[in-house]
Amino acid sequence: MAQPVGTPSCFKFGEDFELDVRAYELRSAGTALKLKPIPMELLLLLVERRGQLVTREQIVERIWGAGRALDTDNSINGAISRIRQVLRDDPERPRFVQTVPSRGYRFIAAVEASGIEDAVIGNGETHPVEQDPNSAAPTPPVREIQEAVEAGRETSGERARVVGGRHRWRIATGILAICAAVGIASVMHFRSRQSRHLTDKDTIVIADFANNTEDPIFDETLKQALSVQVTQSPFLNVASDLKVNEVLRRMGRGPDTPLTPEVAREVCLRVGGKAILAGSISSLGSHYVVSVEALGCASGEMLAAGQVEAPNKESVLKALNGAASEVRGKVGESMASLEKYDFPVDTTTNSLEALKAFSLGLKALRERGEGESIPFFRQAVQIDPEFALAYATLGRAYEDVGEDQEAAEDFGKAFKLRDRLSERERYYVTTLYNETATGDMEQAKETGELWVRAYPRDGIAREKLGTIYGEVGENEKADQQFEEALRLDPESTINVFNAVMVDVALNRIGEAGRILRAAQGRGVDGAPIRQSAYALAFLRNDRQEMDRQVNWGTGKANTEEELLSQHSDTEAYYGRLREARKLSHGAIDAGARDRAKETAALCEVNATLREVETGERGSAGKAVRQALALEPSRSVKALAALALARSGQTADARALIKDLESQYPSNTLIQFFWLPTAKAVLDLEAGDAEAAVAELQKATPYELGQGSNLSNISNMYPVYVRGQAYLAGSNARAAAGEFRKIIDNPGIVQNSILGALARLQLGRAEAAMGDVVGARKHYEAFLDLWKDADSNVPVLNAAQSEYARLN
Repeated sequence: MAQPVGTPSCFKFGEDFELDVRAYELRSAGTALKLKPIPMELLLLLVERRGQLVTREQIVERIWGAGRALDTDNSINGAISRIRQVLRDDPERPRFVQTVPSRGYRFIAAVEASGIEDAVIGNGETHPVEQDPNSAAPTPPVREIQEAVEAGRETSGERARVVGGRHRWRIATGILAICAAVGIASVMHFRSRQSRHLTDKDTIVIADFANNTEDPIFDETLKQALSVQVTQSPFLNVASDLKVNEVLRRMGRGPDTPLTPEVAREVCLRVGGKAILAGSISSLGSHYVVSVEALGCASGEMLAAGQVEAPNKESVLKALNGAASEVRGKVGESMASLEKYDFPVDTTTNSLEALKAFSLGLKALRERGEGESIPFFRQAVQIDPEFALAYATLGRAYEDVGEDQEAAEDFGKAFKLRDRLSERERYYVTTLYNETATGDMEQAKETGELWVRAYPRDGIAREKLGTIYGEVGENEKADQQFEEALRLDPESTINVFNAVMVDVALNRIGEAGRILRAAQGRGVDGAPIRQSAYALAFLRNDRQEMDRQVNWGTGKANTEEELLSQHSDTEAYYGRLREARKLSHGAIDAGARDRAKETAALCEVNATLREVETGERGSAGKAVRQALALEPSRSVKALAALALARSGQTADARALIKDLESQYPSNTLIQFFWLPTAKAVLDLEAGDAEAAVAELQKATPYELGQGSNLSNISNMYPVYVRGQAYLAGSNARAAAGEFRKIIDNPGIVQNSILGALARLQLGRAEAAMGDVVGARKHYEAFLDLWKDADSNVPVLNAAQSEYARLN
């Protein structure tokens, strides 16, 4: 008679905690607590080895397997943090999980084990159990494991591994499957926990489409078509390309690695997914058979399948749409959802050639960046001028390389073709159109909020809504969206940048640094990471780190100009205007080399405006005209109007203001940030301080935004000009309040020259109020910042003279 092997199936500890192994669930007073697989695995391990030290190496081997190229330290730290959170455990005074410094962890609470699970191995035969000295669970006999593996019985994540020359049983899910006696000796059957339905919380990975025809037009194309079809569903949670590529990198593979079903399953397991979608196309005479399958990540079990025959090549996309819709229904998506979110792929584009070019553009974007992707997207819309999604993606690529004018044009084309888009894509295009093409930020915000409500797990929706909030100065709301976007897609450089910079704007420098270090620890890198690292280094006055980031960008397309411009602002902040101008010229040259004309033009006007603020007005008109000749875009005109107004060229400034007013009547930031500021400057030039203050009231709701996307010098400009207007109107106390607002928000003003000049202006306001001690303090703060400044700068000479009179 067979002898049962016993292991506890339930552990109780604390006042009311119950860890149910069979249900794979942690409960408190009968209520299930949410724990993801890695924290659950770690808690099981700690409870099984209660009272013993569990090293980090043992944790890695138990959960991931020895030799895995994973960022396990961050994962373990996060899992421990989550365990302590649900157990309400204080790490300083632990009741359950104790940290053993530099070693690992120990579960220190008393545990009551109950409910013995019986397992019978073989056909009623008794087998000795081989005990792993490092494991609390028994190890099945080697012969059974070998035969099970040979029979292909790898199920629910359990797998036999060879470790140190012998087989060890790896339990990847933390639950030993129940072995039952069967009619054939030496074969183990496992009771599967796999459901045929997915839930809206399950992640899926899309594998490469198997092209079994000899026609290369289907390569890359059908996978992209499948992605378009399934990502419109709010029910399915598809792992992003960025997330998949990052997992491939940690597996030691490149982004061009074929995502076969086998590779896709491993990626799926590593992202905590539930299923993969795998498609194929085969020839059947002159017809084609298109198949889509949903397979379980852990076991490869078929969850659902759909197959449609296409009578010709032109009908393949329609067939794919039918097969994918069938699979969506079979894995649990409701009929109501399918009816609402089942926009046909062949309506998006019916050209396989255009879809092929679009797919190659996305591949180039993933592997080589925005600049390399643009020609492919451009080719896609040339082949199919009604390919709305290609226009939108092209516009986003232009936006990401700083070419807002090109982006606005493409978003406008996509918006006109929005009837050819799915529900999700319409939200995407309409939000971008309102934000970038018309500039109606209130409408963009409303659409973005609807998008997030309809697709709460859409990282792009979160990122875009957060950007809009940040542009209009609603930084706390932006922080919430960026935090969620980063959680959904932590490998996105844009998500890391946004999360860092919004915390900087909120003056949470420590938290911003933590986010950046965590991302760098995961191997996330790129221009946005370097730009955010530079911003933090500036706020910490770390010159060596700033230089390191600038050196990294040297020679990199669409990157060098951004970092050089950032560095030029820093030099100007400290009064080193000759070096700042030299760096700006380098940025302009790099922009011209990369055919980024708008970026180059903005660098020119930015440098001009900095110099005007320090009293150097002479060459402003010539520089502004050069910039406008290079790229007379909306953004360049807005900054140019301010530069002309500040340099006293009233007629030219008024002409640009009139042009902007008529061309962009719906643009929130033009009408309520830039134009009021430029008009207020003209009022000051005319000696009407009261009119300047009144004009700037329009900008008040948006003055804390970082949303101009032109340069740091634009941040808080209305506040600075308002302070000057109050000073000119003999209201020194109100002026001091405006300049303090700038000084108190270093994360918004950053390395703008206004941040340095605000200290001088505050000194002037204090002097006007008769507070000599306070005035002297702020003059000294400014002069200390400018201790290495160029000697012939007008504003510095004036400050030195004024300070001498105070003494």
